[in-house]
Amino acid sequence: MVIRVIGAGVAGLTVALEFARAGCDVEIIERKPGPGLGCSWFAGGMLAPWCEAESAEPLIVTYGIEALTYWTRDVHVAEVHGSLVVAPARDRPDLIRFSRRASHYETRDGAAIAALEPDLEGRFDLALFFPQEAHLDPRAALAELAALLAERDNVVFRFNTEADALGRDCDWTIDCRGFEARDRLRDLRGVRGEMLVLETREIQLSRPIRLLHPRYPVYIVPRGDGRFMIGATMIESGENGAMTARSALELLSAACAVHPAFGEASIIEMGANVRPAFADNLPRLRLEGRTLFVNGLYRHGFLAAPAVARRAAETVLKGAYFPEVMDADPRERQRA
Repeated sequence: MVIRVIGAGVAGLTVALEFARAGCDVEIIERKPGPGLGCSWFAGGMLAPWCEAESAEPLIVTYGIEALTYWTRDVHVAEVHGSLVVAPARDRPDLIRFSRRASHYETRDGAAIAALEPDLEGRFDLALFFPQEAHLDPRAALAELAALLAERDNVVFRFNTEADALGRDCDWTIDCRGFEARDRLRDLRGVRGEMLVLETREIQLSRPIRLLHPRYPVYIVPRGDGRFMIGATMIESGENGAMTARSALELLSAACAVHPAFGEASIIEMGANVRPAFADNLPRLRLEGRTLFVNGLYRHGFLAAPAVARRAAETVLKGAYFPEVMDADPRERQRA
């Protein structure tokens, strides 16, 4: 069976690997010059299903637990150091509300926070520690996926290629174009995300830090070699472009609230891209003839992609049906 995958972001690469491992001939089509240069390039890389339970649907938690196994055992790119959720003393009610919606955490006082992250000593007197959660560098993860695919005899990459220019010489097309698929998925919307990468030798962190704040919550993800990814913006917009000054100010202010030494850090990257989402912010598999659309991963790309990819392969190869991501009726999906 010949499978054509359109799009080489985290959705497309995880889908391609599932089909390749099942013995299919896989052709990966990407309009950009390399893999993972879309919204996946700007992802945070937090594998935090129990943290996400605070604001996401239970399906994301379920898929996220599956992703922990995938990124730590199947594709060995994630580090399990847990994640830490903190808030200034004045925002402790927000931390309490967060704890009521999340699970699989331990409460840590100031001394225990310092034991986990010595550079946060004296900064916070209460935190939620999620010991089973992990994080990864999205760019390293995408490179590893591409390498695993490239070493297989049954996989071909075609970069700088428009799918419309190709014929229909395949058995199935798996459309993983993200927001670009809005020409076919009319109910797809864009959610703009922005990020900074800071570099400093003044701070060392071992795990992602989430700061709860009523105006600009933020996450800080260590990337190694003194680099930290700062992100969290979710702007209802399908417009690409450079980061706004407002977002940069808010992210930097929040980072300095975690540790003032971030104020002296070098800004080595600023970026923004549009993430695809449906109305309920849950992923979809949508069949149209011999085309399967894999889309709507929202801000949960690395957390949801492995589970969605496995279900996409089973849909095509085994005729499986997954109502939680395939039913048109949202109430039916929720019940599933």
